[in-house]
Amino acid sequence: MKPKHNSESLRSLILDRIGRSIDAKEALRKDEKFQELVMQVALQMVKSLENGGTIFWAGNGGSAADAQHLAAEFTGRFLKERRPLPSIALSVNSSSLTAIGNDYGFEISFARPLEALGKAGDVLVGISTSGNSPNVIKALEVANAKSIYSVALTGKSGGKMKGIAKSAICIPSDETPRIQECHVLTGHLICEIVEEVMF
Repeated sequence: MKPKHNSESLRSLILDRIGRSIDAKEALRKDEKFQELVMQVALQMVKSLENGGTIFWAGNGGSAADAQHLAAEFTGRFLKERRPLPSIALSVNSSSLTAIGNDYGFEISFARPLEALGKAGDVLVGISTSGNSPNVIKALEVANAKSIYSVALTGKSGGKMKGIAKSAICIPSDETPRIQECHVLTGHLICEIVEEVMF
């Protein structure tokens, strides 16, 4: 059987996708608003952590993995040897997620634990490429009601989350993989700024 693709067509695909990823990051490099928002969010986290606060993260699917990854950069370390910083990904407790989803509905799977664990002065980062994930939106609403600083990390349009969060970092792309790649970059920038300022 003849293969559907030859190596040259696959190489072309690889080069194209790398180019698109570079283009998305180059757009961020030129975007002063993005840079200001990243600094603003990182400094808000510093303020929270210095006052005994916790950084919460919420996302679905790939964004749940990003939430868990970035929370780990705080409780472990990013680049510096330093004390662990309190940070929780709201997606990691499968018993809580499934119980709340079953008993109350998936839409409050992040909102309910945030209501239990969050306090005024904490920070919540909601991650969604579309900006329209109902359970992340509900968590942002709980954050606002509890005076937890709310951050939306989204794609180009910002979706509904843009109008709810105190700060909305919108990646200038409509392609889910490119947005996710830039979300990890954004998270790493925030982690590095937090470490630089605090340590």
